[in-house]
Amino acid sequence: MPAPRENSHLVGHDAAEAALRQLFDSGRLPHALLLSGPRGIGKATLAFRLARFVLSGREGEGAALTDMFGGSVSPGLATPPESGVFRRVAAGGHADLLTVERAFDPRRKRLRSEIVVDDVREIGTFLHLTPAEGGWRIVIIDGADAMNRNAGNALLKILEEPPRRTLLLLLAHSPGKLLPTIRSRCRHLALSPLPNATVRELLTRYSPELGDAEAREICDLAEGSIGRALELVGSGGLELYKTMISMLSRRNGLDQAALHAFADRLARADGEESYRAVEELLRQHLAGQSITAARSGESREAARWARLRDDICDEFAKTDGLNLDRKQTILGAFFAIEAAASGRL
Repeated sequence: MPAPRENSHLVGHDAAEAALRQLFDSGRLPHALLLSGPRGIGKATLAFRLARFVLSGREGEGAALTDMFGGSVSPGLATPPESGVFRRVAAGGHADLLTVERAFDPRRKRLRSEIVVDDVREIGTFLHLTPAEGGWRIVIIDGADAMNRNAGNALLKILEEPPRRTLLLLLAHSPGKLLPTIRSRCRHLALSPLPNATVRELLTRYSPELGDAEAREICDLAEGSIGRALELVGSGGLELYKTMISMLSRRNGLDQAALHAFADRLARADGEESYRAVEELLRQHLAGQSITAARSGESREAARWARLRDDICDEFAKTDGLNLDRKQTILGAFFAIEAAASGRL
């Protein structure tokens, strides 16, 4: 699947695209937009689509919105892939577009767990430069909810007095993690998960080697996210999920030897994708337990599973932030889930 900055197709968000086009045509496009929704549903694709449109000065063209299946719908934000603006944005070389995201940590040899203040300070410098092409200056913050507090405070100062013809696009999987004062200064547009049928069709397009049964199971786990579905394919997530559920479902409790072997596999230097997949699958499993309990009218049980989900997510975040032992984090998560299932937690 093309990276968002290279993707000329947007699927499943026609209403959001039409709303943004209307704001642009009416001259009411705000200086800051918050695009929220689950990871992998198209927030970044929409942000780059809007950025290309604005940078190309497309006022009044009425460009037709087309989806990747060849359909034609209402006027949207499409920019021809052969245009200079599209090519420069795709190559990361447009002088009036800045993308901010979690940077690579050379010491730990992986992406940082958060966006730091130095990343955000770069925005202030960028916005006070004269536009290279005489138009807008656009900043896309991909993963704005990953900003630490210092970075958030630095962004707040920029949002309070943005230069003229500035557009800041904040993408967030969990907008509640943003400072309330940041949220209040943005126009919020919440995107919904993609329909399961759409995810299945996209998955067939990008991973045609999958069998029908495997594709169906991955779509169920993806929860409306094509990005999530493709990550599961790439990381062997379906096999990891089945292994995880098999261990947690044993009547005689966890198989200690199997669990330690599983945790060793995830904690290896080459196990990054598998580790991240299991982190997300554990979160998903615990959320499902909470939902199931709530639907059965067991509110206290639902709350208990939800607290455990939050605790385990916090442990994973702390492991990233402090560079702790990943194996111990995996073991701790499984032992906590076992204890909760047996009523010992």
